[in-house]
This record gives sequence, structure tokens and C-alpha cells, in this order.
Amino acid sequence: MTKRSRGKEGSDDRLFGDPKMQSKMREAIKDLSYLLSRGFSEKSSLALVGNRYKLNNRQQRAVQGMSEASHKLEKRAANCLLPNQLAEKEVYIDGFNVLILLESALSGAYLFKGLDGCYRDISSVHGTYKKVKQTPEAIQLIANFLQENKVKKATWIFDKPVSNSGRLKTMLREFADEHQLHWEIILDNNPDKFIAESNQIAISSDAWILDNATTWCNMVRQIVDEHIPQKNVVESE
Repeated sequence: MTKRSRGKEGSDDRLFGDPKMQSKMREAIKDLSYLLSRGFSEKSSLALVGNRYKLNNRQQRAVQGMSEASHKLEKRAANCLLPNQLAEKEVYIDGFNVLILLESALSGAYLFKGLDGCYRDISSVHGTYKKVKQTPEAIQLIANFLQENKVKKATWIFDKPVSNSGRLKTMLREFADEHQLHWEIILDNNPDKFIAESNQIAISSDAWILDNATTWCNMVRQIVDEHIPQKNVVESE
């Protein structure tokens, strides 16, 4: 049995749990979002803001995920579908993005609520995906959401070069067969592009996908808010 979790690191309570630190991060988000809205590059703007507020690398990554230019926020809001608008439609799920976020939430790791309303974390795959003990529960929560909202078909897209993506595909296929779910699981070398160009409803919190997909749904936030009461969320405003 898998015992590992995708939980928070030892310093995270100090970096993200302190109300004073959260207030500082919110000021940093305002500044970074202003610079992005004015057309400044993300890399240089993040370095400038990070230095001004004395944020370490993990804090900067969190602030980066929570900030956004105003015109992008407007476009994302216009293209976002509510869960009750998914009935009899097909969705494309950004597999690693969605699974890791829910695993993190279930593990008690910090989630960061962006100005676009999406939850993000600062975990990363690093070329290898490792199943954690919360993985089965995360998959079940996703299955419940899709069934409750009468989704016609779900297509999962995973990054093919990531180690263990094949095992994850097999696990999801077996789960779908066991529960008689209309799921397809695809491994692709460029899943972000694949999802954005599919013209289907994207399920992701990845900023690039949200900016390039035709429509999207904030499934992870809905699941976390309704079904994971014990969670650590840092608000962006």
C-alpha cells in the first residue's frame, strides 16, 4: 500500500500560514498583477516583486500562480462554464494538473487561490509521477463530479514523457471499466497544446490552457470547496 502523501513541506506553515505573511503576499500579488497588466514580462516582474517583499522561491512561485493580468482574468471569466453547464458534453481533463491538486488538498498541503478563482499548488512532477495514498480518493471525487453533472464523456490527457504515466493510464482504465464510465485516457507529448486545440471543455487550472482553450470549467475548486472541508487555502485578495 502506498504510504506517501503529497503534503506540505516543513517550512510551509511559516511561509504561508502566518496571517502577516499572507498579507504581504497579497500586496505582492497586487503589484505583480499591475505590472503584468501593463505588459511587463513575468520573469522580470516576479523578480522585482519578490525582492521588494523579500519572498523566497516557494513564496514567489505561489504569488506567480495567484497573480494575473486584468485582460486575461476577464477572458477567463467569460469562457468559464459552471458545473451545471456540462450536462451531455465532453470534457478534456488536464490529468496531472487535476490529480496532483486534489492529492495535495487531501494531504493538507497549501493551496493558493488565484485572482481567476482557480486553486493552484507549488508541487511539480519533475519528470516522474508517484502515486500517493490520496490518489484513489482523488480519482473517486473526480468520477463523482463528472457523474453528478452528467458529463457525457471525459478524456484524460497526460504528459507521455513523464515516468509512470503508463501505469496511471492503466489504473484509470481499470477504474473506468469497473465503474462503467465513459472515459478515454490519452498520453501525449504536449498535453497543454492538445487540450487547448481540442475545442472541448478544458478541466485545468493551468494558466496557459485557460488562456487558449475555447471554454473551461473550474472543477477542482468545486470539488475542494464541497468535499474537502479540512484544507489549507491562501487567498489572493
